[in-house]
Amino acid sequence: MNEGSGDSIWLRPPRAGRGPAPEFTRAGIAAAGIALADADGLAAVTMRAVADALGTGPASLYRYVATRDELIELMADGVNGEFEYSALAGRHWLDDLLQLAHQARGIYRRHPWMLDITTTRPPLGPNAVDYLEQALAALAGLDLGPQAKLEAVAVFNATVALLARMELTQELASDGLRQWQRAQAGYLAYVAAEGGHPHLAGALAAGTPGAGEPVFDRVLTRVLTGLLRPADGPQPFGEPR
Repeated sequence: MNEGSGDSIWLRPPRAGRGPAPEFTRAGIAAAGIALADADGLAAVTMRAVADALGTGPASLYRYVATRDELIELMADGVNGEFEYSALAGRHWLDDLLQLAHQARGIYRRHPWMLDITTTRPPLGPNAVDYLEQALAALAGLDLGPQAKLEAVAVFNATVALLARMELTQELASDGLRQWQRAQAGYLAYVAAEGGHPHLAGALAAGTPGAGEPVFDRVLTRVLTGLLRPADGPQPFGEPR
């Protein structure tokens, strides 16, 4: 099945074999899979289910994608095409990365199943490559090597996904989970009051600094300024805006 110059689906023709004009496109196949995943989760996406949604049989689908993993690659890249790069201000690297982060959070909220994909095996199709190019372009003016920038983007992406997952989990929390969270908070308060953990008590007593600022932006700003700090300098690269 893997024809072409490499094993990646992106290095192969959109359709295997010869014969009549293709009935489907990669974008159409991806859209069918995305609709199934949005409605019922990633487990609902099978070759048969997508073929049924397209009004064909699984055998026909295998002319376009060799495996379910390749199908999911198409879906992920279709979703990654939802980024809008014209929204980037280009004024400061942190502004642009936070803009990308907010767009990514919106994508995760529309397609929560993407969180499972990016955690296990981040897809790298044409739209993901475009995203990577934009993220690196935001860092172009920083005096850091390419490896440091790539590592920073990777940690940035992972942090965005983690924060998005935490938000979604909290919003979907059952009554049982909320009770468990309250019980844990009560236990921490009890331990802190006993006096045997002064650092924990101090952290709890201080509250949450910058509580007026969304935690999403606050955490990402701290992560990014730490990652992109010059190796020999105590200060991050300036303030945004």
